[in-house]
Amino acid sequence: MSPQNNLVFKILTLIAWGIFIALCIEAGALLFNFIYSLFNPIAVKNLYQNLDLSDMYNRSKPVYFFIYSLVLVVAAVKSFLFYGVIKLVSKLDLDRPFSNVVSKQITRISYITLSIGILSFWARQSAKNLAHRGYSISQLDKFWVDSQAYMLMAAVIYVIAVIFKRGIELQIENDSTI
Repeated sequence: MSPQNNLVFKILTLIAWGIFIALCIEAGALLFNFIYSLFNPIAVKNLYQNLDLSDMYNRSKPVYFFIYSLVLVVAAVKSFLFYGVIKLVSKLDLDRPFSNVVSKQITRISYITLSIGILSFWARQSAKNLAHRGYSISQLDKFWVDSQAYMLMAAVIYVIAVIFKRGIELQIENDSTI
């Protein structure tokens, strides 16, 4: 592998770590705010990223718990996705990239990405149903606005996983003929 490709790969690894850390901080902050709001309901007015769910909390605590739980789950699964990416880049050997471990990890990443898309879509639809009942949900859109992008990304990653599986077959076939 050329030194330039190696440098690019190391930079991409650092970027993946940066995104993972940022997503963990976001998920941790959301979790902390949720727990803190259980003991101090006044905090519901000023949650993470200036999220104000006080109206929802005052109208229906179960609805507040449900919606905030969806926000937490989506944030946590996004963090888990980038943990999988970090595991992938740590196991990837660019001289022999086609291995069962890498193929399985790419497939796993595609499933996690699809689950983010489905969870985000479900959360967005649930929030829209609550909007029909008079709840203010406009602040929540930033947490699951990208559901279709995650579903499309899952499809692309799955295609890459299938290509990797075929690459493994060709690599094994090539090794056995030599």
